[in-house]
Amino acid sequence: MNFDYFYEEQSESYAFYKIPKVLFTEEMFEGLTTDAKVLYGLLLDRVSLSKKNGWIDESGKVFVYFTIETVKRSMRCANSKACALMKELVDFGLIERRKRGLGKPAVIYVKDFARFQISELQASEYRNYGDVEIGSLDVRKSEPINTERINTDINETHSILSGEEEERRAYSDYFTEQLGLEYLHQDNPYDGEMIDEILGLIVDTVCSGKEKIRIAGDYKPVNVVKGQFMKLTREHVQFVIDGIKENTTQVRCMKQYLLAALYNAPLTISNYYQALVNHDMATGKI
Repeated sequence: MNFDYFYEEQSESYAFYKIPKVLFTEEMFEGLTTDAKVLYGLLLDRVSLSKKNGWIDESGKVFVYFTIETVKRSMRCANSKACALMKELVDFGLIERRKRGLGKPAVIYVKDFARFQISELQASEYRNYGDVEIGSLDVRKSEPINTERINTDINETHSILSGEEEERRAYSDYFTEQLGLEYLHQDNPYDGEMIDEILGLIVDTVCSGKEKIRIAGDYKPVNVVKGQFMKLTREHVQFVIDGIKENTTQVRCMKQYLLAALYNAPLTISNYYQALVNHDMATGKI
């Protein structure tokens, strides 16, 4: 391959992943493989997106969604390597993975590489990580590290070319788990294309740069539509799929039909099933 040179006007025209330089320069991070450091940089990139979208728990900690499939795609590696890299970061203490129960996607807490948390018991003892001074402890047996250099290195980062597609991938990962796409495909083996189209439409909508989105003839603020779509679950999507199959009228614009169905699913699903129960009771079916 024959790549072109960078010219002055092009030198700052790209988006990048940022990997903290201290991961490569400080002894305490020597135990991490280069691939694990790169993966940590990808996870750091998701933190800003999570903050933007309000993915913050009740204690104020930001979490991200980053599945093994995303690791495989981003790092161009096999499943075993992806799992090993995630485990390496967990074991090192740079990330924490928490499951949230059946039907809910696991979340990852990315730890701050520049801050160390120690308990009150540990604070009474000297814990010497190489030449790093921890908290207010006085590490007398080793020469203190140049903190000015660390602060500079934190801001000076290695970068890897990225694109605007990263935001779409984050939402795609979130909804893939949130909506239980694997189970939807299993329950609807002949509707795989429809399910994938629904996922794509949801991602397109929440990533839209428009101020308003047309839903059933009305223009609604994009944040309102996005908030409604973030409530969607596997049951809501199945409800929409069943509605499409039962529909006997001509649909002129399938995109608008799906947008309206998805937007209204969280609002109408309970009433719909209650009406079915009432009908079955009235006709003696139950």
